[in-house]
Amino acid sequence: MGIFDAMNTSVSGLSAQSFALQNISGNIANASTVGYKGIGTSFEDLIPNATNPTRQNAGGVTAFAKATITTQGTVSTSSVATNMAINGDGFFNVQKASSVVDNVPVFTGVTNYTRRGDFQLNANGNLINGAGYYLMGVAVDPKTGNATGNVPTVLQFANNFVPAQATTAIQYAANLPTQPKTGASGNAATGTLVAAGGLNSADLSNVPLPVGTNFYADSTVTGGTAVNKNAANITTSTLLSGAAATDSITTNFTAGDTITLTGSAGDVVTFTFVASGASGTQINVGDSVGTLLAKIAAVTGVQPTITAGKITLHSGSGENWSLSSASAGFTALGFTSPVALNRTASAGTGIVIGNDLTNFNNETISGGAVTAYNSAGTPVNVQLRWGKVDSSTLGTGHKDIWNLFYQTNSSATGSTVAWQNVGTNFTFASDGSLTSPTTSSISIPNIVVDGTTLGTVSLNISSGALTQYASTIGSATINNITQNGFAAGQLQSVAVNNSGIVTGTFSNGQTINLAQVTLSHFNGTNYLKALDGGAYEATDQSGQAIIGASGKISGGSLEGSNTDIADEFTKLIVTQQAYSANTKVITTANSMVQDLLNVLR
Repeated sequence: MGIFDAMNTSVSGLSAQSFALQNISGNIANASTVGYKGIGTSFEDLIPNATNPTRQNAGGVTAFAKATITTQGTVSTSSVATNMAINGDGFFNVQKASSVVDNVPVFTGVTNYTRRGDFQLNANGNLINGAGYYLMGVAVDPKTGNATGNVPTVLQFANNFVPAQATTAIQYAANLPTQPKTGASGNAATGTLVAAGGLNSADLSNVPLPVGTNFYADSTVTGGTAVNKNAANITTSTLLSGAAATDSITTNFTAGDTITLTGSAGDVVTFTFVASGASGTQINVGDSVGTLLAKIAAVTGVQPTITAGKITLHSGSGENWSLSSASAGFTALGFTSPVALNRTASAGTGIVIGNDLTNFNNETISGGAVTAYNSAGTPVNVQLRWGKVDSSTLGTGHKDIWNLFYQTNSSATGSTVAWQNVGTNFTFASDGSLTSPTTSSISIPNIVVDGTTLGTVSLNISSGALTQYASTIGSATINNITQNGFAAGQLQSVAVNNSGIVTGTFSNGQTINLAQVTLSHFNGTNYLKALDGGAYEATDQSGQAIIGASGKISGGSLEGSNTDIADEFTKLIVTQQAYSANTKVITTANSMVQDLLNVLR
């Protein structure tokens, strides 16, 4: 190897360092380019062939590009909802339009791949990045969010229109007060259902309970005239036992006598007379008639009355009762054992008519309202009200039972139906938990509101969602009342979430899943061929694209360049020094050649 070979070797060094400088220049120029992947330089020595290792000469050098495609750039947030970045492995599938005909892009069908995620919606509804590449993906089922295919196509969302969806279910959660405060409760007689915040069916011309459910009203039995030992009519002050000529019944109750109340629901209460020290269901023989009647009232729920010496007993509405006693004192009260106290029953109609609106509104509480939609997308205002149709505070045989109503005609008058019972008795335990119904979904058939038909709607109440806890406000606390219907709507905007789902916001307020952005990966990622605009195409060394990647999409974000300016400047200094050193070799070789030529002079 001679002087001229040394010069040629230095020339190869100059060429290699120039190639490195070109790559450094490109990296620095693209330091702010979205998704840019820097290009490094790899040097390879070129060793001339030699027969004797001891005569081996240093060779020249050549330079190759070194891809850094697998090196992640910094991900930062973006204010553009359709921007996205990939965290980890993977590429967006994109295509570039070969031409535009009548404002419609024409594609060649060749798929390229990019990390550049600055996509925005154009006038045709395509998502295009800053380099002009069109995003690809697959459509999704708007209800499940699952992809409907696996072959990516160019996405387009222009003029997307979602048809109306009829309401089929209402999600409901609320707490009903133990003691409702209704318009009528404050002025009602103590111990009545209305005073307990309830709806008394007797106050309405139609029994509003569910069809097939009986409403039981109080009935009375009046005994014969009873007088005391002074030959006067008995009163509540008359004693149950006493000496001659005292204000006591004509025949005394004595210790050991009993009066038994037997209920149709299986309840049995026995009052036992004792000489003194009565407790619980015991009665002192020296107590008054009023004390005995108060004990009976505690069972039936209605206080007996005395008029002109005649005692009137009430059945209450809880259950039928039978009073029996073998005591002569019971006969002295004007009754012959047994006494049947049977409630009166009326069949439920499940409706509230216009004539009953005043009493109905005064004896119920609001259950909230929700806007539902029919199959044509017509909005319907569904008003709800709760009525407590029985209360455990009324005594034995009573439970906390509520009925739910929806308004079917907001302008009802006369005999026109104004409210409809949903047809279910909601029963609560003493701890406020719902005991019936036990199912989480209640079907409300044939809902019609102000002439608009909704059809059958399910009222969905998840476990623990409907309760009856004490509430100082006395009204229902609505925790959730939503429905699944909506009117027709037109696409207003699109966004990409962190699952790579393209969601559309429509004019009807609905946000619906439109498409799934698909990612691809390669076995030989760093052997992809770079194209303009941060895109790549597959090569033999990279292998074909494989649908699916381990990387995750981050919506509203952008991946920046992976170029490190400080690192590039360091490389720039090294490259400059190496280039200068190679020129020194050429200068030295040239001087040696000049010296050789001077030998000939």
